[in-house]
Amino acid sequence: MATTRSGLVCCTAALLSIASVRAEPARVDSIKDVYARLRTCWKPPAASRANPGIDITVIVSFNRDGNIFGHPKITYESQEATDDDRLNYRIAVMEALQRCTPMPFTEGMAGAVAGRPFAVQFRNRKIPPQPVEKRAWLTTKIL
Repeated sequence: MATTRSGLVCCTAALLSIASVRAEPARVDSIKDVYARLRTCWKPPAASRANPGIDITVIVSFNRDGNIFGHPKITYESQEATDDDRLNYRIAVMEALQRCTPMPFTEGMAGAVAGRPFAVQFRNRKIPPQPVEKRAWLTTKIL
């Protein structure tokens, strides 16, 4: 009975350690990884709230712990964006930054990027599908 309990405790401890490894996010070890991580956090506003096809660029810096250093600065917004579009996209950018921080930098990467500005482009190129017009009068008929 003691052997079964110790085996059960050992297996439980092993499963918990595996679960904690899976729950830990992948470490960011390169500048390419920083941009990839930010892209995964980006969720553009719904097409019902904002015009699709708007681009916005933000400059953001991180500290060694992966938190935002200072204040992100919007440096570009598409010219065709309305005031409502601008507001909705700015909110979406800030939400993306909140989802991604703190950025899980490796020790070496944390020292390399601390205070360094990143110009991040957020793009929403997904155009909603256009309704397909049925052209019954153009279908070819074989006689």
